[in-house]
Amino acid sequence: MYDFVVVGVGPAGARLARRAADAGYDVLALEKGTVGTPLACSGHVSTDIWEYVPESAKSDLLQNRVYGANFRLGGPDSDAYPFYKSREVSNVIDRVALDRTLADAARDAGADVREGHTVTDVTERADGVTVTARTDGETVQFEGRLVAGCDGPVSRVRQAVGLPDPDERLHGVLAFDETPDDGDFVDVHLTVPRFFAWRIPRGDAGVEYGLAVPPGTDVTERFDQFTEAYGTETTHRCSGAIPIGPPDSVTGDRTFLVGDAAAQTKPFTGGGILYGMTAADHAVETVDPDDPSTLAAYERAWRDDLGREIRLGHLIRRAYSLPEPVQRLGLRTLSGEIGVHMDRPSSLFSASHLRALVGSGEEERPHSES
Repeated sequence: MYDFVVVGVGPAGARLARRAADAGYDVLALEKGTVGTPLACSGHVSTDIWEYVPESAKSDLLQNRVYGANFRLGGPDSDAYPFYKSREVSNVIDRVALDRTLADAARDAGADVREGHTVTDVTERADGVTVTARTDGETVQFEGRLVAGCDGPVSRVRQAVGLPDPDERLHGVLAFDETPDDGDFVDVHLTVPRFFAWRIPRGDAGVEYGLAVPPGTDVTERFDQFTEAYGTETTHRCSGAIPIGPPDSVTGDRTFLVGDAAAQTKPFTGGGILYGMTAADHAVETVDPDDPSTLAAYERAWRDDLGREIRLGHLIRRAYSLPEPVQRLGLRTLSGEIGVHMDRPSSLFSASHLRALVGSGEEERPHSES
């Protein structure tokens, strides 16, 4: 019997498997296809990502360095309201390679990572959990003390044990232009209902275009209009759900959710890589597979760490739907040098951000628009 059966080997699942194996637990991690595919997430992340990957992997994963963002209330020719730092704000990475790197790190730590296993059922019992999966046309079963559902927005684990859904699921789409672009600012367009569209330069890897909208909105038509405004033709289009708003509980009797399955994402960007891996760390630090009651400690730990950030993220997102004159006034007033951390909205109230606001305008913007 495994101590942990991890379902889903994205960043959250791979991180949990690695940390649990490092801690001496017997870990099985199941991925329904090939780790890293199909791509359905952006590769724009904070520089904190390097704390979670082997140091030797950075040169292979890093595609571009980003110093700020141009916020726009219209198309690519509309007025830009720049927000920036004098040092790196974020990085653009090879998203597929990140997943594979993290999965390899879990294997190196001793986790049994198996691809091509589609989980179809999870059954909790008093003494353990049975996980049923399909592989190569056959049905197989695994026994574990606890199951970690790290299987994304439409979580099979969540459905099987009857845990509540996220508050909301947006429909996101992204695609790529392979023309190299080493610009160091991303573009954020507040032109779609209740969210935004984006353009991210990826260095020699080209440019990423994307947007996310609420269900029922014609995402394809809006995406086509967005890329046509830039005069670009994109390839490798992919789409997926973006969960927003964690449910009241992400733990069952012997099951717990991590990452997108738990909607541990930033409401103002939809990103969840760092939040999911942070929650995975809390799980390994608090949960004892021989004592399912410790799942309550996991609930407390990740919410104590990320709950305030998620609540503030909801407030930021509301600004996306303000009347345009109000948005324009706010952007014009606040644009300039910032001291915030892209994963921590609470940093809006930090001393570093206040110093940046006070000093805004004293120095020229250090990098050119993308």
